Amino acid sequence: MEFNWSDEDRAFRNDFLNFLDEVLPDDWKEISKEGPGSEAQAKFSREFCARMAERGWLTQHWPSEYGGRDATPWRHAIVGEELWARGEPRGPQYMNVNWIGPAIMNFGSPEQKAHHLPLISSGNVLWCQGFSEPEAGSDLVALRTLALRDGDDYVVNGTKIWTSYANHADYCFLLVRTDPDSKRHKGISILLMPMDTVGVEIREIPSVVGKRYFHEVFLTDARVPVSSRLGPEHEGWDVVTYALQYERVGSARYARASLTLDRLAEEARSRGLLEDTTIQEKLGEARGLCETARMLTYRVIDQRARSLPPSADTNIARVAGTLVDRLVGELALEIFGSDSLEYGSFADSNFRMSMTAGVAVGATEVQLNLIAARVLGMPRE
Repeated sequence: MEFNWSDEDRAFRNDFLNFLDEVLPDDWKEISKEGPGSEAQAKFSREFCARMAERGWLTQHWPSEYGGRDATPWRHAIVGEELWARGEPRGPQYMNVNWIGPAIMNFGSPEQKAHHLPLISSGNVLWCQGFSEPEAGSDLVALRTLALRDGDDYVVNGTKIWTSYANHADYCFLLVRTDPDSKRHKGISILLMPMDTVGVEIREIPSVVGKRYFHEVFLTDARVPVSSRLGPEHEGWDVVTYALQYERVGSARYARASLTLDRLAEEARSRGLLEDTTIQEKLGEARGLCETARMLTYRVIDQRARSLPPSADTNIARVAGTLVDRLVGELALEIFGSDSLEYGSFADSNFRMSMTAGVAVGATEVQLNLIAARVLGMPRE
């Protein structure tokens, strides 16, 4: 594995940083505090992604036939690192680019590719993910949302929960059970459902993470065309498995954590806390974990660059990213002390965001079970 950046990659990173300095508004930090579910950030993400698309950077790692530039996964990793360090101005669209688009490329019909991929590549569409349910969170195969055939449509009934960005989304990557008699991984399908479908109701779930971040989505006799199904009927679990391998390392949390650590070290110095060996050790531990998460993620990117199949390294990288996010969030509270109590402050914002790290894209406990099974050969719980 070779992790040295090429001269071309370094030049691209510099160009991209200059672009961010140019297009991010002076009040971006205030906008980003409210989270990607807020009206302000959702609006800005459309404008920002359109400008990235104009330069050919939004989906540069996609094949040219789908609006990309055939760039390597490494070039896309540079984009992810710098955007996460700045508070992820793509907002919900990181999902479009990282895994929804690739899933449509791999499993979609010619008509689905022709419709959806140009919208994603131009930065002109928002998606949400309809996976979790009240009785099926980390154990997705326990889902109960039914989609039953009625002519050329599926009639969908069920409830999704913890659906990020549902209030702004144009489409939902919806996980349903199309065979009511099936169990577990069998009989599952994916529907690319327009969010303005009759029978779809959205309710906000109050959250400490940010404004309008999580939602419940109620589906009552919602009619979705059969032509919206992604992949073969009843074989949607293969699509989900493929997509999750991309999503679990799609967020460069270590980049944001590393930048936060720089600020925490400065703050600790100004408060005279660096004389405390406990604080020194925690800062050192967090820095080491940041670099561990980075290297583990690079290992997965290297495998993708060589077209190798997904492995347990994806789960390992995901756990490392979660651990560093949590550690840095807790360290921010300790260093800033009572100042952390102010809503929207630096420490408060970092801690609240770190709370989601071990839940989104599969709970840490689930990731550890997968690692135990795939690496150690232990039975799954």
